Amino acid sequence: MKLSIPGRASATAVVTAAVLLTGGSIAGAAPAPVAVAAAPDLPVANVKAHLTQLQSIATANGGNRAHGRAGYKASLDYVKAKLDAAGFTTTVQQFTSGGRTGYNLIADWPGGDTGRVVMAGSHLDSVTAGPGINDNGSGSAAVLETALAVARSNYQPTKHLRFAWWGAEELGMVGSRYYVNSLTTANRSKISGYLNFDMIGSPNPGYFVYDDDPAIEKTFKTYFTGIGVSTEIETEGDGRSDHAPFKSAGIPVGGLFSGADYIKTSAQAAKWGGTAGKAFDACYHSSCDTSSNINDTALNRNADALAYAVWELSA
Repeated sequence: MKLSIPGRASATAVVTAAVLLTGGSIAGAAPAPVAVAAAPDLPVANVKAHLTQLQSIATANGGNRAHGRAGYKASLDYVKAKLDAAGFTTTVQQFTSGGRTGYNLIADWPGGDTGRVVMAGSHLDSVTAGPGINDNGSGSAAVLETALAVARSNYQPTKHLRFAWWGAEELGMVGSRYYVNSLTTANRSKISGYLNFDMIGSPNPGYFVYDDDPAIEKTFKTYFTGIGVSTEIETEGDGRSDHAPFKSAGIPVGGLFSGADYIKTSAQAAKWGGTAGKAFDACYHSSCDTSSNINDTALNRNADALAYAVWELSA
């Protein structure tokens, strides 16, 4: 579904470029327009197709995609194959936690100013109790589809784009912390923003925006205002997902969340629909967190907001 964005009259925004007029120039000449690419609408069917694959991987590997298990490595291999085929430079980072080998996947889109890096990431692991399709197949699939949209459109941003899928988040943000700790001080300073997406398709959804970096927060809020969806500040997941190691290192962070085991209030149900008095995700960390545990509308809106933020913040 195409979504209107404030200030955008079409799929391509036009901004005014300053023109230096030298001798012989015609006074009052109109400045030349410069086209700036707008974020694409992500087909929610594509995002759901990735979730179907993650569900199949879990089903074939003991019902989960947890750290140190075959289902996690198969999930990582699936994502990596898609990115390699699309032209990304991928790196698999290995670490150990709880006596088991874990993996992060980092994907860089060639080009852009590597001194100013915009990152978008999500954790790819599930808990051992279930396949983890909302937590966090939803974020992982949306980040993957955004990366693939970058490749399809051959987007050439001013800043450098990097995408990441983290291992062992469920054990305490182990993979993302390992990544941040492995960066030199100089390389940390090159990351202008890290965007985190953890649970964005909850079946009884809310629309929550991280209130960490003001510029990133404003970008997400602008998007949701443009489609007529009210948001609230995210508090349930503070310090509980992969943005935390980045924030601790002084890197600007932001992100989206659709709710876990907190209970939706009557006011929230009136604003967003759904059922008051019920958890945002009653299958949180459970065996029922399957491909049927997804709200398509929330997944679609949050995935498009993700793409919008990546385009806006990297332009």
